[in-house]
Amino acid sequence: MSGTTSVDRRTLFRWGAGAGLAVAAAPLLAACGDGGTAAKAEAKSAGLLPSTTVRNIGIKADLPGTAAGVPNAFLKYPAELTRATTGTPLKGAQKITAVTETFAPLPPERGKNAAWREIEKLLGTEVDFTAVPADDYPAKFSTMVAGDQLPDIFMYPETGGVDNMGSFLAAKCADLGPHLSGDKVKDYPNLAAVPQYAWRDAIKGGKLYGIPIARSGTGGAGFYRADLLRQAGVTGLDQIDSIERLVELAKDLTNTGKKQYFFTGSGTILLAMSAGAQHFWHFDRQTGKWRYQLEDDKYRYAVETAAKLYKAGCYYPGTVQMSGAQKAQYTDLFKNGKAAYVYDGMPSYLTTATGYVDSMAAIDKSFDVRPMVPVGKDAVTWTDNVSLQNCYITKAGEQRVKELLRLADFAASPFGSLEYTLINYGVENTDYRRDANGTPVLTKQGTQDVTVPWGKLASATPAFFSATHPEAARYVHEAYTVLIPRLIEDPTLGYSSPTWDSKGSGSLYTIHLDGLKDLITGRKPMSAYDALVKKWRRAGGDTCRAEFEQASQKGKK
Repeated sequence: MSGTTSVDRRTLFRWGAGAGLAVAAAPLLAACGDGGTAAKAEAKSAGLLPSTTVRNIGIKADLPGTAAGVPNAFLKYPAELTRATTGTPLKGAQKITAVTETFAPLPPERGKNAAWREIEKLLGTEVDFTAVPADDYPAKFSTMVAGDQLPDIFMYPETGGVDNMGSFLAAKCADLGPHLSGDKVKDYPNLAAVPQYAWRDAIKGGKLYGIPIARSGTGGAGFYRADLLRQAGVTGLDQIDSIERLVELAKDLTNTGKKQYFFTGSGTILLAMSAGAQHFWHFDRQTGKWRYQLEDDKYRYAVETAAKLYKAGCYYPGTVQMSGAQKAQYTDLFKNGKAAYVYDGMPSYLTTATGYVDSMAAIDKSFDVRPMVPVGKDAVTWTDNVSLQNCYITKAGEQRVKELLRLADFAASPFGSLEYTLINYGVENTDYRRDANGTPVLTKQGTQDVTVPWGKLASATPAFFSATHPEAARYVHEAYTVLIPRLIEDPTLGYSSPTWDSKGSGSLYTIHLDGLKDLITGRKPMSAYDALVKKWRRAGGDTCRAEFEQASQKGKK
């Protein structure tokens, strides 16, 4: 799998696995040619984590975040652009090479890219940035590793990667602990504002190697049509006070004659969090035992409930069975008004033009799409979206590593700063112009210039803003004020299992999700649930458990 120790939904969002679909593991690559040292289960030292400091550059949020992790929300773009870095942080530095994935069209070259040139002017050096389409990035990474041609700074693939990541990092990448652990990160104030949970996955082999592309802690619980719920008499999610009430609502809002359904895709994640079920793993610190999600009675109850809802006709036909490659089909059904609820990750909500808010407003302005939260008194939130991935710095002298960290600190500049605006909107009057509300609006040139993926080198502290629908940022903020207090621990952020790293998002998760499809659609009775658990355990699940237990025992010493 990729560099994470947990199978978090940054990967599942892309695959569509949130719908209960099977996924295929990307091929794993040899690390350094000599096989390296076998990967080991490990406990990650909290002492390696950077201290988190609130970043305040004088930009006031309309809806302030909280120390617990609710991000700031902005209803208007800041009128005055404040600097988040000082001077020219890379003045005198040699040219830097950088390679990351991108989901955007490839950017114009430097000579035709005003934003790129302005960023380099502010930095004080050139950055030769290679952006690679996300689907092609694992192959590009493989070529770089095999040819020993790693750039100065690079993003690890979201899928695929090396088969012995610890050995690879030790051989090729800079140990960032001496620069970032504890209060040392304060030399890089924008990186110091990155939530501490995002740094946990940057620890590998007992050292801090990565720079996280941070996310908001949880991907949420999907999206719902508030206008449809109002028709059923539900004006607020707090009125759905139990799973039983959610089931009633799903049946009320399903009308097969009109081809109107409650779910498109699967509601298992929503049902599981509402039931209080664990995320992938639960660690009992008193007994030292680890339990997988399929072994949780609350998760089993969620699957049973999903099967009953399927039998009642509450799912758009065929969507539970869709493959990951067909994700756009079941999300489009929701966007086109065929369902009241869909599971997708929160990053998909506010994205300009392609996100749920903009795309649904373009279809029908009456569609009132809002973030869902788990319902009922036992509801929990999964810590499942802590980072997109990590970036790594190739081994170099101390001074060079500091230069590259200053580049990452630039890329992590907070929302509304001059640096953030250059990265996301480019140069004013060339790449963007302000509208009557003061919101930056990209020009035709700007839509091309800002596709250089600077934000894949590091990330700003999460914040919410919609250039087109300000109230949507309020809805997300409201959802996170519910989601964050309910967050439950993801123990895999503190411990690692080599087998989970290599099989967790591949063969083991395929068994898990294929089994769910069979049970939910009725191809197999719920009495087959125990056989699914046994199959998963035999395929490597018990090995993962033993490795996690070994790692947690080491952590006590």
